[in-house]
Amino acid sequence: MTEIAGRVAVVTGGGSGIGRGLALELAAQGAAVGVADIIYDNAVAVAKAIRDAGGKAHPVKCDVIERDSVNAMRDEVAKALGPVSLLFANAGATSFEKVTDMTERDVDWIIHVNMMGVTNCILAFYPDMARARDGHIFATASTAGLMPHWIPYHAPYSGAKMGIIGLMLNLRMEAAEYGVGATVLCPGGVVSNMKAKNMSYRPERFGGPTDEEVRITSSFIEHDKLIFRPADEVARLCLKAVRANKPMVISDGKMRDIFIRTYQTLVHDAFDFVDEFDAQDENLRTRQKN
Repeated sequence: MTEIAGRVAVVTGGGSGIGRGLALELAAQGAAVGVADIIYDNAVAVAKAIRDAGGKAHPVKCDVIERDSVNAMRDEVAKALGPVSLLFANAGATSFEKVTDMTERDVDWIIHVNMMGVTNCILAFYPDMARARDGHIFATASTAGLMPHWIPYHAPYSGAKMGIIGLMLNLRMEAAEYGVGATVLCPGGVVSNMKAKNMSYRPERFGGPTDEEVRITSSFIEHDKLIFRPADEVARLCLKAVRANKPMVISDGKMRDIFIRTYQTLVHDAFDFVDEFDAQDENLRTRQKN
């Protein structure tokens, strides 16, 4: 059981969407919150909302792609609020483009902000938690990582998010040796401004911010079947999972059937294929021996 009240938490991407929901809910449940965001004004607004409601919060600008920025954020939050024992590595970005239509910088940004952003946060905060033998690491992945061929034109994003799932499920085994919990979130539809605001977070070295909206392909056939939960509802679900040290959180229970269809077809076919290969190979060796 991981208690929330009385702890210091950090939420990256805390200025909007799921991150904002997490920051507000953490504060409502008694945590002091470091609100980290690449857009400082967003972090300030969320921290102010927390303080206006009687909670403790400190805003900080952070680019999770840059390890120096993450380490500086860790030190600033610790100085303002105390040592962090709850990490919510939530910052991310998305795209719905064919790889052939993306520039190298587009691809680099999506992979770095998602996969390396989470990794950099873990490298900054986990060693202190392990030494203290206390804490919890939470990372935001996606159902697009859990079921990567469910959504077309999403390859770099799906790859990065699948990497986060693997990272967190494996880290969970290691972290348990130190009494540290680990949970990965695989959200489906969430009510947020990510579609409209996504490109405004892009650093200059990856092409810089724009006002362009994310274009969702018309072949995203499951879109109308998604449950779009409010971010505050997703946050409550996530903190319940953290308290129970659940390995994974799914925000949309209706996607169970899609998951089963996906892996019954994909994985069973792969196992059937290798079984058939081994059987043919064994028959060949038998004939050669005789």
